[in-house]
Amino acid sequence: MTNLVLVRHGETVWHAENRYAGRSDVALTRRGHEQAEHLGQWAKGADLAALWCSPLSRSRDTAAAVARTTGLEPRVDTRLREVDFGEGEGLTSGEMAERFPRARAAFRRDPVAYHLPGGEPPTEAVARALGCLLEIVTAHPDGRVLIVGHSTLNRLLLCHFLGVPLARYRDLFPVIGNCTLAELRWDGIGQAALLQLNTPVEGPAG
Repeated sequence: MTNLVLVRHGETVWHAENRYAGRSDVALTRRGHEQAEHLGQWAKGADLAALWCSPLSRSRDTAAAVARTTGLEPRVDTRLREVDFGEGEGLTSGEMAERFPRARAAFRRDPVAYHLPGGEPPTEAVARALGCLLEIVTAHPDGRVLIVGHSTLNRLLLCHFLGVPLARYRDLFPVIGNCTLAELRWDGIGQAALLQLNTPVEGPAG
């Protein structure tokens, strides 16, 4: 069994206004870099077998802090990128409600059946990410692997692994904290066991 530690990148410059950052490449804030450093300190004692990350700079910069403390080379994989929010990219919820109110209302009712206009279907996002995770499990069947990714994709993956409808990702997991740990144990075949969720990191792991 492989332990998959799913981590959302550090805080970004769009965090304060809660703007939707899918494939937009937005930078970490100073606090985001500090969160990444805390993650790196935790990782020193976490017995990690590998480090993977999304190609977006907010994830790569977060993973870089882990690489500095562990010596692990980050494996960058496009399948770990965030869900594309289409016309919602860079907007707040309020701005979306003004620009496309009917589509936004439908999204709130069912964010999978009615994903944001021009955006990526969440089912397709899960499928691509699962292909990557299966590759990780195959390469590290008994290891612990840190995967630095994104909030929405991680919430969708949690729903998939726990066997609940993907459409519930917003209400079941309203918040995934920056640089907190969501750890799953998975054999690459059946449902996974959730070991921890939104666990904060403070210094080296014991």
